[in-house]
Amino acid sequence: MLEKDIDTLARTIYGEARGESHHGKIAVGWVVKNRAEKGGWWGNEINECCTKPWQFSCWNENDPNREKLLNVNLDDIDFAKCYKAALDVILGQEPDPVDGSTHYHTSAISPNWSEGKHPVCSIGTHVFYNDVE
Repeated sequence: MLEKDIDTLARTIYGEARGESHHGKIAVGWVVKNRAEKGGWWGNEINECCTKPWQFSCWNENDPNREKLLNVNLDDIDFAKCYKAALDVILGQEPDPVDGSTHYHTSAISPNWSEGKHPVCSIGTHVFYNDVE
């Protein structure tokens, strides 16, 4: 199961944050790990949290990134970096830089769920929240 979680997390990071720094990739990875650790509605495993419909847009059927993330492999340097970030998060090699955040969005949008919420931090182009239920 660990292998599947690492692969799925790497693909999620690739779909959501491949253009970010290593720190930005780690931050997105920790959001997934935080959801899996909280469990419940999001799921109790990383694979489940990533692929649950409408949680991470890159996995949505209509998202242009979906085809890319399904077909990429470690020969792609960007995916190899995402895989390294996934390993670092799952194996605890990098601390949580988003203070338990379970949500984020790009700074280019302001989703309804973020109204009245207070961001924990911004890393790269993402804004992170730990007060969303």
